This record gives sequence, C-alpha cells and structure tokens, in this order.
Amino acid sequence: MINIGIVGGAGYTGGELIRILQHHPDVDIDFVQSTSQEGKRLCDVHPDLLDLDLRFSGQVSSNIDLLFLCTGHGRARSFMEQHQPEEKIIDLSHDFRLLGDHSFVYGLPELNKEAIKTADRIANPGCFATAIQLALLPLAQEHCLADDVHITAITGSTGAGQKPSATTHFSWRNNNVSVYKAFAHQHLGEIGQSLRQLQSGFELPLNFVPVRGNFSRGILASVYTKCDWTQQQAEEAYKAYYQDHPFVFITDQNPDLKQVVNTNRCVIYPQVHDGKLHLISMIDNLLKGASGQAVQNMNLMYDLPETRGLILKSIAF
Repeated sequence: MINIGIVGGAGYTGGELIRILQHHPDVDIDFVQSTSQEGKRLCDVHPDLLDLDLRFSGQVSSNIDLLFLCTGHGRARSFMEQHQPEEKIIDLSHDFRLLGDHSFVYGLPELNKEAIKTADRIANPGCFATAIQLALLPLAQEHCLADDVHITAITGSTGAGQKPSATTHFSWRNNNVSVYKAFAHQHLGEIGQSLRQLQSGFELPLNFVPVRGNFSRGILASVYTKCDWTQQQAEEAYKAYYQDHPFVFITDQNPDLKQVVNTNRCVIYPQVHDGKLHLISMIDNLLKGASGQAVQNMNLMYDLPETRGLILKSIAF
C-alpha cells in the first residue's frame, strides 16, 4: 500500500483528491493537513465524506511514501524550503511548473509519461493548461504549428478556488459570463514550454482569452490555427498521438461538457475549416485539470495501471 499525506486538504482540489484516494485500492490516507481547519472532521468541511473517520491535522507526518501539496500558489515553494521533505511529492500548485532550478518533472502524462514513471517530484499541470496543451500537442509533434494560435476557453467557478471573492459568489456568478486575464493568463508559460518540447523554437503568439462560466465545474477550450491538413489527416494525427493515452478521446461529434464532468477524461473534437484546424478540448477542471491528473501521475510513479481508481465514463444527465 502507498501511505500518503495531503497538505492543504480543505479546498476544492484537496476534497476531490480525498474522494478519489479513499476508494483507491492501493492507498492508505495517513493524514490530511489544514492550518485553517485543524481538529475538525473532514465531513465538517467536505460534507459528503461522512464515511471517512479522519480529522484535519495541523502537523505534517513523515511516516508516508507520497505527499500531495494542495496549497495555494506560492505556498508550495515555501513549504518545500521549510520542511525539505524526503518523500515523493506531487504539487498541484503553480510553483514548480516552469523549468528552472528545481527537481520537479512537469506532470502531463500525455507528454512526459516516461519521465513521470521515474520521478520523485511532480509538478501537476494547470487546468486551462491541460485542456489547451492536449488540443495542441499533436500539431506540435508534427511541427505543424506555423501561425498564431487563437484560444477562447470557459471554466466553471471551482477553477477560482474555494475562498470567496467578488467574482465567485452566487449572486454575481449566476446568469453571468465575463472575460478575465485576456492574453496574460499565468498558464501561458507552461503551455509554451510544452509545445517547444515537441516543436523546438516555437515562439508564435498564443492568443488566449479565458472566460468565467456560470457553472460549477468543467472547461471547454475552443482553439484554432492555420493548418493545411485535410479532415482525414487531422483525425489520423490525433488518434495516432493519443492511442496509448487512456484518458484522451478523439470524437467526430460536436461534444459538450457533460461528457467529461466528474471524470478524468479529455474529449477532443478536431475539425478542418478552409485552411484552419479548429479544436474543441474539454476536461473537468478539478479532475483531469487537477486532482484526477495528480492520481494518474501517482499511478505512473508506482508502476500501477494508469487508470487505477479513476473514472473514465460520465453520467450524461
């Protein structure tokens, strides 16, 4: 069994991680840490976890094999500097995603599966970054990113985290849509980094306009760029790239978010239009975009089936 700990377990990603891991056949949860919720039962914060007899700890135990960091951005780096943990790490924050002076492997399995298998420290990708990269990796693989990339992606309110803000409370978010961080979103760095891993020298603009949606979870990314492929070439390239990646599905039907919400799957719909390739890429931001992908990475690190403990099929209605 893999003995695991979770730091920052009171938020949305922490809650999702607990829900997955409590039913994972190869995992024991040793502790769930939260400074703000110390001493409370997990079900006091995550009401659906009634069957899990654990309380939030204020301390971090060293009697574990793997530590998940579900802290806010900036706090994971501080935690690592303060505690210098020796166990395996999967960090769900932004802190170690960009290449630099650290030992973390970027944890997008559809790009770095072999490196993840032998890694001790994983930087889990961002949610927007996951959906957008999965849309573009086959193009980069074939060195066919030859023009500006245009991206509009809409995300559910859970993408903003659990802490309330002016743009997340119900009376503002309900029946409302808005743009934020246009052309300046923090996930652009990791997207460009991954594309250059496959297509060296790629420096063309990624024109990304993020949108806040009036729903709880899920991301739909609409991506297009100039491309001289035929429809058949596009479908063959995408199916070939993802043939060994069990969570990515290439469809020939216009998809909707209900196909991916509450699953760890990504659905991609490639369509050629007059010299442009249009891609719809959809994920659940809390699962394939965060906690589900973290468990997928854990499975790879411990030589378990990649799909162990994770959901592939959604409930349509």
